[in-house]
Amino acid sequence: MKVLVVGSMAYDSVETWAGKRDRALGGSATYFSLAASLFAPTEVVAVVGDDFAASDLARLRDRGVGLAGVQQVPGETFRWGGRYSRYFETRETLFTELNVFSSFEPEIPAELRDAEVVFLANIHPRLQLSVLEQMTAPKFVALDTMNFWINGERAHLEQVMKRIDLLLLNDEEAFALSDSGNMLEAAKTIMTMGPDVVVIKRGEHGAWLFAKDHTGLVPAVPLAEVIDPTGAGDTFAGGFIGYLARAEDFSLDSLKQAMVSGTLAASYCVQDFSVDRLEIITMNDLAVRHTRLREVVSSLDATFVS
Repeated sequence: MKVLVVGSMAYDSVETWAGKRDRALGGSATYFSLAASLFAPTEVVAVVGDDFAASDLARLRDRGVGLAGVQQVPGETFRWGGRYSRYFETRETLFTELNVFSSFEPEIPAELRDAEVVFLANIHPRLQLSVLEQMTAPKFVALDTMNFWINGERAHLEQVMKRIDLLLLNDEEAFALSDSGNMLEAAKTIMTMGPDVVVIKRGEHGAWLFAKDHTGLVPAVPLAEVIDPTGAGDTFAGGFIGYLARAEDFSLDSLKQAMVSGTLAASYCVQDFSVDRLEIITMNDLAVRHTRLREVVSSLDATFVS
């Protein structure tokens, strides 16, 4: 199945304990597509400025990412800058410059409107609705959002949520959307808003899958060193959705395996700045790390519940 992602392509300036990277390739659609394209044909709809380097577009094409939906217009590309604390407990936004992204109106090329799987990355809910209205008959629609839209564009967001199958968000966003401080209660409340499946991401603490009559957790891969967590959530989503498209199956069993695929992809993303590590990993790399994750899970001492 073909995957379509609508989101941002950007240049990031990032500071972590490991150093600083300026004008690093970033954006939700960039991270997502590099992960999803490992599993299935993936097309991007986004906007960039005329300052966006041809070599950066080539980096995506070289990984099989389709760019027919990427508009390049006069002006500067969306830019974001951030600084992380030593152990990534906090992140300080240094600047956000929307530039050409501020007037982005997604136009889905005719040849992409039949995509079976659609991922609506973190953009204005009004734009997410516009995308859905341009699609013919997607089999599976997933959505990402953030507190800014939850608090400021609730009406539009609720309209989108009635038309999706899956919502991915972090625990803070889930609490804000559901007005609940309990994760299980939050997920149940969110499912009444439209999606049949809710995935709540908790960074190094793993991710929770909530579906009808099922709750499950996939732990994060233990890593001795994290370089840059920027884009990890979008990478998780890319691995997750890419797996579902490859499997051509949206059953509970496939959702469980998709959780693992997203976790594995994200574990590589954080081990270098920008997409540097993500753009070179292979399915074999994921398989090796999958073995490692299975070993960790099977060795956990659970005798306290025996």
